[in-house]
Parts: sequence; C-alpha cells; structure tokens
Amino acid sequence: MGNGDTTAPPDASNAGAGDINVQPTSFPPVDNQNAVPANKNIEFVLDIPLQVTVQIGSTRMLIRELLQLGQGSVIELNKLAGEPMEVLVNNKLVARGEVVVVNEKFGIRLTDVVSPNQRIQQLG
Repeated sequence: MGNGDTTAPPDASNAGAGDINVQPTSFPPVDNQNAVPANKNIEFVLDIPLQVTVQIGSTRMLIRELLQLGQGSVIELNKLAGEPMEVLVNNKLVARGEVVVVNEKFGIRLTDVVSPNQRIQQLG
C-alpha cells in the first residue's frame, strides 16, 4: 500500500457482503441456423498477399569486398551446387525445392514441404 497502490486490503472486499443480491444469469438458446459454414471462414484470408522468396544461398562480406565488386564478379554462397533451395513465405521456411526453367522463366519444383507442426514451431 505504501508504493501508491490504492486497492483495498483483501478483508475490506468482504465488508457488507450480506448486502449483495446475486442473481443467476440466463442466456438465449444458441441458434446455429445463421452460422457460417467452416469452408466459408477461410475465404476471408484467401486474398491476403504474402511475400514468397526463394533463397539460393547467402554469404557475409566486408564493405571493402562489396565495393570491389564489378561486372563479372563471382560471389561464393554457402550452398553447394544441387542442394535444395529454400522457399520462404513472409521470411518463414515452408518448403525446399529445385530450380527449373519454365517458358524461359525460372521457377522452383517443390521437393519437400515443411509439416504444419514444424511451421507452428517456427512461430514461437
């Protein structure tokens, strides 16, 4: 109480308890006829945009090395050739795959999708 706390002491909360009239609560019956089916609930999130990234590798460089880069320079990455690429959604790993070319554009063929349990563990 000396630190600015203005709450009443525990025994003061029972003072005058005989004057309180407690009534049971009643609720109207639940009507499931107007409930939205479960498959309709997911439609609310289907149009939310997500950032999908395919990461082929990474490295650390000194600013000196970065400034020396020019056309034709090669940056060595931490992944080996043929190693699966990582597919990230909003910076969270969701799958791995291999690079493919489709209609002259790069794509990725998924070879391993992270299980829902593993994705939930990443959130924590």
